[in-house]
Formats: sequence, C-alpha cells, structure tokens
Amino acid sequence: MQKRLPLVAIVGRPNVGKSTLFNRLIGRRRSIVTDEPGITRDRIYGAADWEGRAFEVVDTGGLVPDERAGVANEIFKQARLALAEAEAIILVVDSRAGPTPTDSELARRLRVFGKPIAVAANKVDSKGQTTSASAFFEMGESVFPISAEHGVGVDDLLDHVTRDFPVAEAEPPSSAIRIAIIGRPNVGKSTLLNQLTGAQRSIVTAEPGTTRDAVDTLIEREGRSYLFVDTAGIRRKSLTKMVAEKLSVVMARQHLERADMGLLVADASLGVTAQDATIAGYAGQAGRSLIVAMNKWDLALERAREDKRTSKLRPAELQQEYEELVRKRLGFVNYAPVIFLSALSGKGVPELFAQIDQVAEARRLRVPTAELNRWLAESDLHRSGSPAREVPEILYLTQVSSDPPTFVLFTRTTRRLHYSFERFLQNRLRERFGFTGAPIRLMVRARRRPTARSRAS
Repeated sequence: MQKRLPLVAIVGRPNVGKSTLFNRLIGRRRSIVTDEPGITRDRIYGAADWEGRAFEVVDTGGLVPDERAGVANEIFKQARLALAEAEAIILVVDSRAGPTPTDSELARRLRVFGKPIAVAANKVDSKGQTTSASAFFEMGESVFPISAEHGVGVDDLLDHVTRDFPVAEAEPPSSAIRIAIIGRPNVGKSTLLNQLTGAQRSIVTAEPGTTRDAVDTLIEREGRSYLFVDTAGIRRKSLTKMVAEKLSVVMARQHLERADMGLLVADASLGVTAQDATIAGYAGQAGRSLIVAMNKWDLALERAREDKRTSKLRPAELQQEYEELVRKRLGFVNYAPVIFLSALSGKGVPELFAQIDQVAEARRLRVPTAELNRWLAESDLHRSGSPAREVPEILYLTQVSSDPPTFVLFTRTTRRLHYSFERFLQNRLRERFGFTGAPIRLMVRARRRPTARSRAS
C-alpha cells in the first residue's frame, strides 16, 4: 500500500485563476482554463513536487457561499470534501479586483477547518503591483503576491506551503490500467464512477454536461489497480457553443488517447445514437481498446415489459436481442464487448471489472511469429468472399507490437488490403487468438523474390 502524499487544496471564488495555478503546480495542462467563470466543478487531483517534497494538489470549483441551488451547491459539497482531507489550503484571490465580500466570507469559513491557510493574491504581473496584495492580510497572516500564469512569486508560495512536508522522492509511475469513461452528456458516466468508487467522487445532478474537466480516480481491487478518468460528455459539434465546452471535448479525446481503453457509456433506455457511434469511432481512431457499457438497463427492461412485442421475452432473451441491435449499430467496432448494467443500483458493475481485466490482458497479448505462420498456413484466405484479385499472397506474418496489436504482412506487393479482406483477416485472428476489445492494425510490406544476382552472391 503506497503511503498517502500530503494534500494541498486550492480554493477561491470563480475566475480568480485557481485552475491556472493548479496547472502550474503539476507542470501540465490538466484543468481547463478560459475566461468563462465556473469552469471547474469537480475535484481535480494532480501530483506535484517542490524541492524534493512530493505532494498532491486538488483544484476545486469556484465557490460562492451564498448560492445554494443546483450545481453551485454541489460544487460547495465537493470543495468541503477536499478541504476535509487537505493538509494545507491555498485561498486564491484576484489582486486586481481587491478584497471582495465573497473572499472575506470564504476566508472565515475556511478557518473552521483548522488547516494552515496561505492567501495567493493572483494576477500580479509586475513588482509594482505587489503592494495591492497587502490589502488581503485581513484574511490571513500569510499572503503571497503571485502570477499563476507567468510563475511570478509561486516559488515563495510553495516554500511556505510545503515547509513541513517530508522530503522524499515522488511516487513511481503507476502500473494501473487506465480507463477513460466516455460518452454523451447525461448518460450516467459520473454516476458509474461514484458506484465504482463507493464514494461521491464526481458531481451527479440531473443537469446534463456537469463534468467539464476529467476526473482521475485510482481504485485498488483484488490486488489490481484501475485508474478511471471521468471525462466531459462529448456533444455534437453543432451543439458545442461555449469555449469551455469545446475544450472539454478536445481534452476528453486527449485523455482517451492516453488511456489503455475507453469505456463507452450509453443510455440503454434510449438505444445507441449516432453520437454514441461517433464517440466509439474516436476510440478506434486512437487505437484504444473499447468496452461498451449499456447503462440504465433496468429502465430499458421496464420499458420492454410495457411493449407488446417484447413483453413475453425473458430478460436473457431481451438482452440477447438488444445486444444484436447494439452490435449492428456499432458494427465497425465489433470487437468491443457489450455489458449491461445499472450505475445507479450497481447491478452489473462486478462483471465490468472482470471485462476490464480481460480486455487489458488481450491488449498486451503477443503471439510468436512461428505460431502465427502455422495458423496462416492452415487458413483458407480465399474464404474471405473478397474478389480473388484482392486476396494477396502472404509470405509470412509477424506481430510487431501490442497496445494496440499490430501485425505486418509480408507480400509480393505493397498494395493496400481490400476492406473486406482486411476485416476477414482481423476476424480470423480474433477467433484464433482473442484480442478481446482491442482494434487490430494490419500493415503491408513488400518482400520480393531474390534475383539471380543476389542468389549467386
């Protein structure tokens, strides 16, 4: 069991630069940063290191103490969870705007937690502006004029915040399976994450599009580690208006590309939509393994019982019929296993972990060249149904990499494989060797017969 790192919580009212400071501390763009207020809503965690002191930092949503309805209330709850587990707090304020009643009220409420509080007077871009930071001393004894965007004063802030943290090397990179939870808005991605963790880790409301940043959650289960990334709901381009929403889609795709697999969550009560198919395509383009999770299956069953056509079918028969419809709609990712679950009740979640294990193992599978070519010699490639002229003479076959499984076919020509033959060969490889959930990539290389001169030499 890894020792828990000290946690630093970044808090403040909306649009004071919390996410910019968070990104600077962890050394990469992890939280979304725009001029639109209220972008960060969930708790976003990241690892940081300062002068050999490793610690964890959490970015919270913009706090407005007087707002109690809807998302604002949920953001406040999320921030309280972060503050309760933090060793130190950084209260970010806007030095240009000066102290506001909201800043003062937040400072008062933070004192209740009994944690060390450092006030970061942000947006100080020159030495002449540092005097404006003195106005914030009423909120705390430790006030640091900084520019989160340019890094001015951040070193002094970190010296103070981490002064009592133990000096130790940062934790080694995790060997956890990385799973990006992807899907349309409001299909239950955050509810599923909360069910997986058994904790209120992401904000869950009836309002679509609640998650904008990706939320990382590490789960230890039966000796295995799983890192789930709850990404923002991916809308159709025509419905993506705000800059933050567009950035959310871009970052969701980036997190998918860095993951081992995508977990596509779809609403079983509505069926597979065109946007679900588009998102599944993103996983294929990125070369990521894929699992399709049909959420709200309990609701879909209730609706099926009310339908005269399906009311007499048993649940297992309904599921089989439904899976056939899903696979028909997502035929281009026919390698992806389909699982039915209810994120709200937890039914089907244990089976999901078993499926993730199987897909992760298949993604790492390497088949020896000798075994591949024995299989190739036994295979009747002309059963593909492709025109005879489109069936190449394959001299031999080798797997050059996994993650995703990639094969090189040595032939007489470099002509690209016909689509139908490529699909046929991929399906035969799966039948024989598995590769559950993983896209299979095929590359063609020409290997010509040796000439008389080369034979003589």
